[in-house]
Amino acid sequence: MIETTAAPALTAPLLAIVLVRPQLGENIGTAARAMLNFGLTDLRLVAPRDGWPNPDAGPASSGADTVIANARVYPTVQEAIADCHHVYATTVRKRDLWKPVVTPEAAARELRGRPLQQAVLFGAERSGLETDEVAIAHSILTVPVNPAFSSLNLAQAVLLVAYEWHKAADTTPAVVTDYAPPADHATLEGLITQVDGALEAAGYFNVPSRVAASKRLLRNLLTKPGYNVDEVRTLRGMMHTLIEGRRGRRPADES
Repeated sequence: MIETTAAPALTAPLLAIVLVRPQLGENIGTAARAMLNFGLTDLRLVAPRDGWPNPDAGPASSGADTVIANARVYPTVQEAIADCHHVYATTVRKRDLWKPVVTPEAAARELRGRPLQQAVLFGAERSGLETDEVAIAHSILTVPVNPAFSSLNLAQAVLLVAYEWHKAADTTPAVVTDYAPPADHATLEGLITQVDGALEAAGYFNVPSRVAASKRLLRNLLTKPGYNVDEVRTLRGMMHTLIEGRRGRRPADES
C-alpha cells in the first residue's frame, strides 16, 4: 500500500467532476473516493443508468460520504454544466472536432489559473463520451497512456485528473481578475441557440444529411474562442439587430 501524507484542509474548489451516464454504483463510489483523496467534492451525475441514490456507491466510496451525499443528478450534460465557465471533455479517441487538446497536468494549471466554476466530463464506462457531448466542451483532456493498452477505468481517470489538480495548487501563479469573466455554459448556450435558430429560419441548413454535422461545427465554432460575458452579450445584441432589422425592412428597401 502506498504511504500517503495528509494535506491541510482545503476550501471548496470551483471544479466539478461530471460523470455522464455512469453505469455501476461501485464505479461512482470509487470515483467519489478518488475525488475526496485530493479535495474535490462537487460530483454531478448525468442520467445514471441505475438511478440515484445507488446503494452500491456508499460502500465503494470507502468513507467519501460527503461526496456521495451531495452528488447532484441532471438529465443532460447541458444542465449539469450550466454554471460552468470552462469545460473539459475526457477522451482518448480521435474526433472530428477542432479543439485544444491538453494533458491532465496542463489542464490542472489552467484550472488553477481560473478562479471560476469549471468542470471535467467523464463518459460512461464502456462507451465514453459521445461526439456531441465532446462538442459541448471547450477543451479535450487526454491522458498520455501506453498506446498499445490505453484502457483506464472510471475511477483511475478521475484520480489522475484530481491528483494533477491538487498537485498544481502551489505552482500556479496568481491571475489578474479585473476583467469580464468568461461566459458560463448557460450563457453560451443561449448564443448558440439564437444563432442556430436564425440560420434555421434563413434556410442555411438546406442539406438534410449534413444538418447534424453542420450544427456540431457551429457549436464548436462558438465554443472554441472562450468568449467572456460582455462578448456574448455583444454578439447576441448584434444577432438580434440583424434578425429584427431584416424583419422590419419593407420590400421597397430591398430593391
